Amino acid sequence: MEIIQTPENTLSHSTVTAIINAPIEKVNITDWLLNLPDEEYQRCSTQHIGAAISSTYDGQPVSLNVETIGDALMVQHYVAVEHRADYCRMLSISDSITQNGRTKVQVLWELKATRIDDNTTLYTNEIHATATPQMFEYLKEHNVNLADAAAARQAASDAHNHEETPNFAKSIENKALTGKYNQPF
Repeated sequence: MEIIQTPENTLSHSTVTAIINAPIEKVNITDWLLNLPDEEYQRCSTQHIGAAISSTYDGQPVSLNVETIGDALMVQHYVAVEHRADYCRMLSISDSITQNGRTKVQVLWELKATRIDDNTTLYTNEIHATATPQMFEYLKEHNVNLADAAAARQAASDAHNHEETPNFAKSIENKALTGKYNQPF
């Protein structure tokens, strides 16, 4: 079940774009993401620890990502709720582990490709983090208000997104042009 992001439960929202030097007809975000090797995921950010692909019981693809966002170790279980060549909508109820304990955060990750011209595509990496009921309990238990938690998460998430997005775009570009992930960038 998706929790709708509202001003009362928003932790962060970051959108970053980068250029893919390949025609949109060759770009396939779903194929790139749902076949992404662990080492390629790690190359795209210093905060990426590991990635794997799985599925739900009913067969929906799942991208499993482990990374740090600020001081939190995040274990994300992104279900591909919508996926096509130019767009993926990935939804996770993620485990957030800090020195104060463990809680849950909903993360909506949207990956988009938009045609610029015959040889260029705009890649958009958009991340929405939303507090879950467990997160509200965690904040209350640790005497942290949502505004402070959201400010910290916004800064960390935006910095992370600015690092990974151009590297994701370059990886998508390499896959589009060569069919391979392991091209240096």
